[in-house]
Amino acid sequence: MKQNIFPAIKLTAICLILFVGIYTLIIYSIAQLAPNKGEGEIVNIHNKKVGYKLEGQKFNEDKYMWGRPSAVDYNATTSSGSNKGPSNPTYLQDIRTRIDHFLVHNPSIKKELIPSDIVTASGSGLDPDISLEAAVVQIDRIASIRKISTKKINTLIAQQIQKPFLGFGGPAKINVLKFNIELDKMK
Repeated sequence: MKQNIFPAIKLTAICLILFVGIYTLIIYSIAQLAPNKGEGEIVNIHNKKVGYKLEGQKFNEDKYMWGRPSAVDYNATTSSGSNKGPSNPTYLQDIRTRIDHFLVHNPSIKKELIPSDIVTASGSGLDPDISLEAAVVQIDRIASIRKISTKKINTLIAQQIQKPFLGFGGPAKINVLKFNIELDKMK
């Protein structure tokens, strides 16, 4: 038995030193080379922090582009999705409620044209981006409230498109916080 326990204890100690100590220091050191020292990209307006580029924010006023719903009400300390599956009655009711809410605020859109990402929460509950389709279906509402032409909002969307890395590996998307900041700058 001694011949098995001591090698197991040694291996455990080596793994702890490697993966808890050394690996953590390597990753931390790499993060220190990144912008903001690995703290994420902070978005400031007039020297006031308004959010993080990679963290979803709650925008529910009609004059703003809405992001994905959040299962954790955009609380980054409890980042998580929902455990409810697509056949769960509560989940289905949540989706119906979100669809109805969206249709009330966007009466020019037909129910079947609502992109799924505008009514379903992301896995983290903090997705900062929406699909191009989810942005486009909100144009009429924003233009009407802000008294801006739909053409100007379309142009702004075109300027804000984030294309997938190397042209593949995902859909084009819009960062909701950055878009809304630019929207507020429009006159």
